Formats: sequence, C-alpha cells, structure tokens
Amino acid sequence: MGYRRESYYKYKRYSQIATQGIDVSNLSLEELKSLWLKTMNDGFHGICFSMYEDGQTPGDHISYEQVERRISILKPYVKAIRSFSCIEGNEHVPVAAKKQGMKTLVGAWLSDDKEDNEKEIEGLIALAKAGHVDVAAVGNEVLYRNDLTKEELLGYIKRVKDALQGLDIPVGYVDAYYEFSRHPEIVELSDVVLANLYPFWEGCPIEYALGHMQAMYGQVVDAAQGKPIIITETGWPSEGGSYNGAVAGDVAAMKYFIDAIRWTEENDIPIFYFSSFDESWKTGDEGDVGAYWGLWDKHENLKFS
Repeated sequence: MGYRRESYYKYKRYSQIATQGIDVSNLSLEELKSLWLKTMNDGFHGICFSMYEDGQTPGDHISYEQVERRISILKPYVKAIRSFSCIEGNEHVPVAAKKQGMKTLVGAWLSDDKEDNEKEIEGLIALAKAGHVDVAAVGNEVLYRNDLTKEELLGYIKRVKDALQGLDIPVGYVDAYYEFSRHPEIVELSDVVLANLYPFWEGCPIEYALGHMQAMYGQVVDAAQGKPIIITETGWPSEGGSYNGAVAGDVAAMKYFIDAIRWTEENDIPIFYFSSFDESWKTGDEGDVGAYWGLWDKHENLKFS
C-alpha cells in the first residue's frame, strides 16, 4: 500500500521518477488482466466513492446500509475514500469509512443552489468536528462549471477553514488542474491543492495518456506555491465511445489504471482513482462513456478479474 499519512500534510519537492507506461502490444489480453488484477490486489491510495446502484440517481436518499456494504467491497484494495457531498445519504460515506479504519477526503458539493450549499457546508463542518474527516474539500469543479463566482467560493472556503481552526484538518478545493494556475487566490487560501487530471477529456490517445497526466500534474506543481497536492480524480472509461483521440475500451482502461497507479506509487503522490462502481445515471452530460468509469461494474463485480 502506498498510503502515508504525511503525504497529506508535508510538502515534498517534486522530482519525478520517470515511469514508463506498459506496452500492451507485448501482452495478451489474459496477461494484461493478470497485471491489472495484481495492481488492484497490491492496493493503492484511494478511490472516489460511487453512491448509486442501478436505477438510483442524485436526489435519492441513500441508506447507511448501502453505503457500508459498498465501502466493505472497496476496503481490501484502498486505504482512503473520497466522497462528493454531505447530504442525501452522502454524509454516511465518511462515517462508514472511518468505522472500517479508512482515511477520508470529504467534499461539500457546491452549486448555484444557495440553500443546498448551506446544508452542504454545515454538513461538512459537522462531520469534521465529529472526527470523520481527514481532508475537507469545499466544492468540486465549481469554477469549471461557472456555478459560483470566485469571491463566493473563497467565502465558503474561508468559512470552513475558520470553523475547523485547531483541528489539524487540511482544507482545499477540487477543480481541473489548470484552474489553479488561473486562480492563485484559491491556492493561497487552501492548505492542500486538490486537482482533477483527465487525459481522456482532452482527447489524448491512450498511448500518450500517462505522459499527458504527468504534464498536467507538473502544471499543478507550478501553481501550488509549495503546498501539498492530491490527485482527486483521474481515470479511463472501459466502454462508451470516444472523445477525439481518446477511445474508451477495456485494454485502454486497464493500461491507464496500471500506469497511473505505478507512477503515483513511485512518486509517493496521493491519488483518488475515478471511480469505484459504474453508475448508469451518469450518461447525461458525459454521453455513454459516463456510465463506465468504474473499476467495478454496476453489479459490483470487479471488471477484469
């Protein structure tokens, strides 16, 4: 397991160890599956939690029992869980994860709905004060979606930081890697920089995806002002079509996972891989590929075992 507590708190100078991506042309499908499964079984830092079973959608209230069952499936493979919200059953995620001895990165989902934002912020603060939060994320891709102004976002981050003062819980904000270069004020207010890196959504062919992700991370390092960085999302869909030069598929998804985990392990970079389970509801904005980012399928079966 690559998890180290100090990765969250201490800045380590970026001196990248070169990691060669695997050459899938030299591997049979069975050999690739075997290597993917070994990477899974060896364990990795963290994973993004998928809440919803088939037929469920955001807005449905999810039970603690469902959350706990799904976390128990993930526990043998990861040390940390990332959640995205603090309402509608999402508040159960860090509670169940902590109960099973896991670390947590807990997010408050912010949008243009100010009433829900209040519930999210208060929920995050309450979970943190109850001891369920290791890292607090105030918002996810809010600037990317243009849901709030930068000033509004800074106000929410400051509010959470003030509320958690003295608790030794780093507070940050999650967004696409390039947003931190554009908004140094966000970095200045954050204790930790929480960056999403998606070569797929930049149309990068799988052959070059590892190098592209490394370049994305380098841009975050440049913007981070010496603060620690956590990769909060990266992944590759196993089916559903293509985006420019990036093509979803089993071989690409296995290669990307192996390459990403090897590189982050070798460089001691905390990562939350996206995602745990396939979720059928996610076909709206993202198209068909949205439903196929999981390491497990929608029936909770490990995909390539």
